Amino acid sequence: MKEIALGFVGVGRMGANIARHLADLGYPIAAIFDHHSASATSLAFELGSTAVATLAEVTAACDVIFTVVSDDEAMSEIFTGDESLLKGAEGRTFINCATVSPATHEFAAVAAANAGASTLAASMASSIPQARQGTLYLMIGGDAEVFEKHQELLHDISASLRHVGAVGHAAKIKALVNMVMNINTAGLAEGLGLGAALGLDLEILKEVFSQTGANSRVLETDSDDMIMREHDCYFSAAHAAKDSGIANALAHEAGLLVPLSEAAEAQYRKMEEIGLGELDKSGIAELTFPDRATI
Repeated sequence: MKEIALGFVGVGRMGANIARHLADLGYPIAAIFDHHSASATSLAFELGSTAVATLAEVTAACDVIFTVVSDDEAMSEIFTGDESLLKGAEGRTFINCATVSPATHEFAAVAAANAGASTLAASMASSIPQARQGTLYLMIGGDAEVFEKHQELLHDISASLRHVGAVGHAAKIKALVNMVMNINTAGLAEGLGLGAALGLDLEILKEVFSQTGANSRVLETDSDDMIMREHDCYFSAAHAAKDSGIANALAHEAGLLVPLSEAAEAQYRKMEEIGLGELDKSGIAELTFPDRATI
């Protein structure tokens, strides 16, 4: 049994599966909180943990708290107020795994430091299966000493672990990873969709793509789903829209033009507008293949 008591705030697809993996390794999961209380209660029953009613209860019960929340507003909320995670937080470490803006990660880090706590920004370039298996690709931002202190725990959930500098750096790198991934996904959907419209054999087209400059990791993970219309959600179109938006905001702040990324974001926003936002990002093919746009 690992001795460090862990807490989880936000137990959606990623948070719940990280918790399951760490419980399998013998870490005590001491407290679980989610605004959707049924999710916290269900996971706590599964793991032999406790679903708590307040954020402060998570902090009181745990040494290290993983936060895996949905957006900037949710991240700011859990670190703000009298009953937030910062109540009684001295000596605790928060490992913040959400894809949110660098400014929000930095806000959480400053607020935690003022309460005597430490933070790490753990940006995950992986999906649900890797969370469950403990094979995440993790980019860690934060103080080097805090990173060193928690390396064993971080290694236990990752196959590749990299300290990338300050808290905000991890968020910036993650934004760029997802920006490029989202562009690649949108481009692949257009290429396969146009191939279908031209009457090409898509299996041959995929093979040619794989042997040429059109190859990509997205081709491996998403092409069959695009063709077969199998869009079980591993990384939602809504999240793709949000993450491309974060990257595009950073580009605007830097004074750079990113027309491809803006076009990709617009496609994912369109998916949200027509009710496809909770499909996997591969569902962008519903906008590009002939005679689709509905499921």
